[in-house]
Amino acid sequence: MVNARRRIREQRRAREFQAFTAGAGGRLLHVATLLTGDPGEAERLVVAALSRTYADWFRMRGEDPYAHARQELTAGYAHRAWRYRRPCGGRLDRLPPRERLVLVLRMYEGLADEQAAAQLGLPTERLRTLCGRAVAAMRSRDPAGRASRARDPVGRDPGGRDTGARGAGGPA
Repeated sequence: MVNARRRIREQRRAREFQAFTAGAGGRLLHVATLLTGDPGEAERLVVAALSRTYADWFRMRGEDPYAHARQELTAGYAHRAWRYRRPCGGRLDRLPPRERLVLVLRMYEGLADEQAAAQLGLPTERLRTLCGRAVAAMRSRDPAGRASRARDPVGRDPGGRDTGARGAGGPA
């Protein structure tokens, strides 16, 4: 009787976790790829985060499983950040690992400053500083590392002024 209940509970756990993984696995993999810059490393990071999430599945009563998995993913990345200092050809390669992590949590995942700071164990002001520095670095340099002025396809600079790249004067 006890074994039958345990087996039913384990089967339910497996079904719930499989449904969660099917829904959130792709997004977690994308976050990990943005962080590491290497699809193989990203996959290893996601597998480790999901295995820790599965181990904690029944203890997470009322918690958001995606937030738990993301926490495990970012903790795993932060503990091995030294591995990700080598360039892999991604757009975020020019950022140090901590700035990359802050930028992905704030801009891609859309976490509020307070949530991201709590997840990383940083004061909110420090997180804002890191995020500002990362955004400035992304805007100020092209992929080759040279300073550039970003322009949109219409030919406007970041301030929205027409640069004349697509025609004669005036707003587009």
